[in-house]
Amino acid sequence: MLQRCGTGDAVSFRALYERQSGRLYGIALRITRQPALAADALHEALMQVWQHANRFDPARGSPEAWLTGLIRYRAMDIVRKHGREGGDAAIPDSADEAPGPLDALLASRDGKALHDCIATLEAAQRRAILLAFVDGLTHSEISARISAPLGTVKSWVRRGLLALKECLGP
Repeated sequence: MLQRCGTGDAVSFRALYERQSGRLYGIALRITRQPALAADALHEALMQVWQHANRFDPARGSPEAWLTGLIRYRAMDIVRKHGREGGDAAIPDSADEAPGPLDALLASRDGKALHDCIATLEAAQRRAILLAFVDGLTHSEISARISAPLGTVKSWVRRGLLALKECLGP
């Protein structure tokens, strides 16, 4: 589907949007913590997909991983531009009863495998990876938050990702 989007196929792009937008919005919301900023990140990421889907290389990873990377970087860019302290975010009156993106991920076979592999990491690696990829923190922000040297944080993330890649297999 992503390859067809790369050729300008609007029907495939619409199908991709319908299948992935909820998950991608959830990732962006987790990083930005503001619905409006998450929507902006989703819009920017999907525009990037439309314009550059032909650059996707299936040999380098899954389409879901590529899309996750796009939304993660767009959300982090927006957070850097707007800051995390925006006071204009509306607090919902009641909790959303729909399952969240994390619940949906854990319910899938791939999500379960990822969860199991994350559990095998050393505690420092696991914490650094979760802070980076779930909370959207940069290596410098992780270093400051956990009071660890920047080089050590980078090593934990890199080694943890390599261990996850090996655990998840081809």
